[in-house]
Amino acid sequence: MGIQPATVTTIEARSPAKLNLFLHVTGRRPDGYHSLQTVFQLLSWGDDMRFEAREAPGITLSGDTDDIAPENNLILKAANALGRPERGAHIHIRKRIPRGGGLGGGSSNAATTLLALNRLWQLKLEQHALRQLAAPLGADVPVFVSGHSAWAEGTGEILSPIALPKRWYVIAQPACEVSTAEIFAHPELTRHTAPITVQAFFSGAGHNDLQPVVLSRYPEVQRAWEWLNQHSPTARMTGSGACLFAALETEEAARRIAVEAPTGLEVAVAEGLDRLPEMREVT
Repeated sequence: MGIQPATVTTIEARSPAKLNLFLHVTGRRPDGYHSLQTVFQLLSWGDDMRFEAREAPGITLSGDTDDIAPENNLILKAANALGRPERGAHIHIRKRIPRGGGLGGGSSNAATTLLALNRLWQLKLEQHALRQLAAPLGADVPVFVSGHSAWAEGTGEILSPIALPKRWYVIAQPACEVSTAEIFAHPELTRHTAPITVQAFFSGAGHNDLQPVVLSRYPEVQRAWEWLNQHSPTARMTGSGACLFAALETEEAARRIAVEAPTGLEVAVAEGLDRLPEMREVT
């Protein structure tokens, strides 16, 4: 008989943040959702998650999401979406990605849960099946399941892999949460930006249609943008905010800006990635 592979009992994973390098609202659909164009840039920085197999059925969760009701917790929703009530696991999370920041923290956690439990429980679900499970969990979850930076259209679900230039990012994190629903419902939101091509994006086209609305309603975001924009004229908001970013050629350049952050403004420095960080399996 051949040697049986060792059973994986624990998976450790980085659940990465993302940036929207631009975000155009190109129309409003009959179902009320908005048509979008964006580029998702994955980052080397994010939350740390640990998945431990348990013999007893059910999912337990500890860490920095204990204040979220179970029925609203995307990690538990993702685990339950796999439809394996007879399986068991304990999940622990250490959060770095702020909530309501436009960095996709909850979506990334949900996708990481789908990917990690698929491996931990040896379910052998293909990516297409995982993306089908991901879509109802949130608009940004499929891009993390896909595992690579992407050009996105539709409501964000039509994804095409994209290879992005190597960049380091300064990420400013104002001390506030922005409601995505509030911003998309705002009457002053631009909803008719003309679509652009990938070539135009690489030539420098693109902006964030949601940024003017957020800056006008959230003074903390306005102040953070004014500071970052002084250091880099490419400073831009990600997603529906509140976080902002600037792209730099080198880590050294990014860290020079980060150390100048005003008191009270959290700042991170991260490298852009084209693919998800590798998970670590423990047998």
